[in-house]
Amino acid sequence: MNGKKILFVSSELVPYLPENEVSLMSYEAPRMVNSKGGQIRIFMPRYGNINERRHQLHEVIRLSGMNLVINDMDMPLIIKVASIPKERIQVYFIDNEEYFKRKATFADSDGNLFPDNDERAIFFAKGVVETVKKLNWSPDIIHVHGWMASLLPLYLREYYADEPLFADSKIVTSVYGRSFEGSLNPELGAKIAFDNISEAQVESLKTPSYNNLLKVAMDYSDAVILAAEDIPQDLGDYIAKLDKPVLPYVPFQEFEEAYTNFYNTEVLK
Repeated sequence: MNGKKILFVSSELVPYLPENEVSLMSYEAPRMVNSKGGQIRIFMPRYGNINERRHQLHEVIRLSGMNLVINDMDMPLIIKVASIPKERIQVYFIDNEEYFKRKATFADSDGNLFPDNDERAIFFAKGVVETVKKLNWSPDIIHVHGWMASLLPLYLREYYADEPLFADSKIVTSVYGRSFEGSLNPELGAKIAFDNISEAQVESLKTPSYNNLLKVAMDYSDAVILAAEDIPQDLGDYIAKLDKPVLPYVPFQEFEEAYTNFYNTEVLK
């Protein structure tokens, strides 16, 4: 991985959020690439339950200040950064008070999904791309973790199709076990269509369930990694029919060699 540039985009990341399959691998994969001489950038949402003082987040004024249009509304983009102690890894946080100030990640105290999770996902995808453009950093690989990041492949391949910075970037999506029950706002497809992406291109998002979000992410990715042993049957069947490289699940203690080989021989070939 020496010298390769990999952009990691994740819904969750330790040590900023509690440990689970997504947050742990979203930390371990970049750490591994970093240790092998790769160049990395990590992006995640700045949820309101992340302790900014403890983790020493601070706003990057030169990257903040633009507005992103989400469903015909101007939403200010704020970029914050922090460093993971002992690893010397910098993390970029996509922030907006309307979408991310609340003291929770995806659901309220009763377990109900936030009704604007669909717009939060669109904002996150656009915010990542616009920030990487400002950094003028062209990644060899863009590795997506978690459903909140699942619209990024679609937006990169459609909305930002003419952006030269990503012309040679390969997109990898990691698929985890089921993350939420039910579905996001059924208007998600119409809100994506506002960005001149036809609803026909995201037909499955008429029902924006976890499985369907991941299907769209995989459709617009160059390769897929099974990052959990227990994948929903529906997704497993869908993956089996994909005509693109797929890395089967490997136990955590074996992931470093498996991911490195997959990046080098299947994704970057």
